[in-house]
Amino acid sequence: MQEETARSAIDTFISAFNASADAYVTSLLAQALTSDVVFWGPLGRSEGIEAVERFVLDIRRHPAGTGTMVRSSAIDMPDEWARYRWVFTTPDGGPRLAGTDVVHLRRGLIDQVIVFAGEIGPPGFA
Repeated sequence: MQEETARSAIDTFISAFNASADAYVTSLLAQALTSDVVFWGPLGRSEGIEAVERFVLDIRRHPAGTGTMVRSSAIDMPDEWARYRWVFTTPDGGPRLAGTDVVHLRRGLIDQVIVFAGEIGPPGFA
């Protein structure tokens, strides 16, 4: 049951990137995240749904066009922590970015997100 709840929160979070209009982003995030969510993104640490909303809206306004974010793996969930891989692709074969998110869940909602964008090279690779 806990894994189903985590999957729902994670997939709702990802759906905010793909909302049909910017106006739906806040509502989707509020369904997936706690109000005091801590977000560790590419630009550092921020707190609150508003900070995550700014990040999502920035991604939605990618210079190459509105892209698509998808979860590209199963969800691995030891206790209240979960990780999954994602892929963001812009239209017409534009830039593609993949990564892994690690999230912490509290009462069925994500209260921490750690974004690891990009691929990790093999050992000894700098």
